Amino acid sequence: MLENRLKALSAAIVQSYDDLSETIKFGSAALPASKKLVKLLGKLQALLFPAYFGKPFSIPASVSCHVGVALEEIQTELSREVAKALPHLERYAKEETNDLAAEARWLVIAFLEQLPQIREALEADIQAAYDGDPAAFSKDEVIASYPGFYAVMTYRLANRLHKLGAPLIPRIWSEHAHGRTGIDIHPGASIGRYFFIDHGTGIVIGETTVIGNHVKIYQGVTLGGISTRGGQALRGVKRHPTVEDYVTIYSGASIFGGQTVIGKHSVIGSNVFIATSVPEYTKVSVKNPELQYKDNNLTPKNELEQDEFWTWNI
Repeated sequence: MLENRLKALSAAIVQSYDDLSETIKFGSAALPASKKLVKLLGKLQALLFPAYFGKPFSIPASVSCHVGVALEEIQTELSREVAKALPHLERYAKEETNDLAAEARWLVIAFLEQLPQIREALEADIQAAYDGDPAAFSKDEVIASYPGFYAVMTYRLANRLHKLGAPLIPRIWSEHAHGRTGIDIHPGASIGRYFFIDHGTGIVIGETTVIGNHVKIYQGVTLGGISTRGGQALRGVKRHPTVEDYVTIYSGASIFGGQTVIGKHSVIGSNVFIATSVPEYTKVSVKNPELQYKDNNLTPKNELEQDEFWTWNI
């Protein structure tokens, strides 16, 4: 009896492969390996900041050798994964394997050539975190422990690969950082220099968001699209806001819409909802709610009054 049920189940699953064939990859190129890509991300981060994310150099004379070996290893492994990803773009679907391998190598080399510029951008982000957080003991602390810096570092790597046209891999990297930090930055977003995320957790920065220089945002901020009802019809449309230079956005603020612009030097207070543009040098805040205070020394006269007395457990 059990054997017959398992046979029937097997047949039903195989039939679902035919009925729902779009997500079945028989006979097609393999997908990039997520675990391998996360390891490659770690190798890139160790190349950017040795000792913080990898083994320190034993002696200064070994630096050139170490970097050269690391680059060759990353180039070989990342090219292999990019070659797996390319056929999932329509324009590469009919390419021969050798052509895909060559295209992947050129793309990865172009990406690796941008590592010095990425390091320079991240140095400014580290400075922004150190300057903007009085709790930061040192820049070492920012690099080694701040979730906001880890998310931004991953974003800057994923963003460069995204701009070069590599599919799948930038999102795998950004979602790894999302899972680790609670900070969701789409690799397609555009973020300027000296960017600082304080605390992090619960932050969402959508694909078409544009952020200028010297911007600081706190936990729980959403830079999102007003509506996704249009689905794929909205692909390529500016759906997320623009945040200009020297803006601070405090915790819990939600800013929506592709036409929404937060002007330079503005301050967006906690828990506001914004779907229209804000002029330069503007402070936006929610009017304080009315608070009620009760004497904690009083005791309820009966059970009906019990709900009037709150107990805070912190």
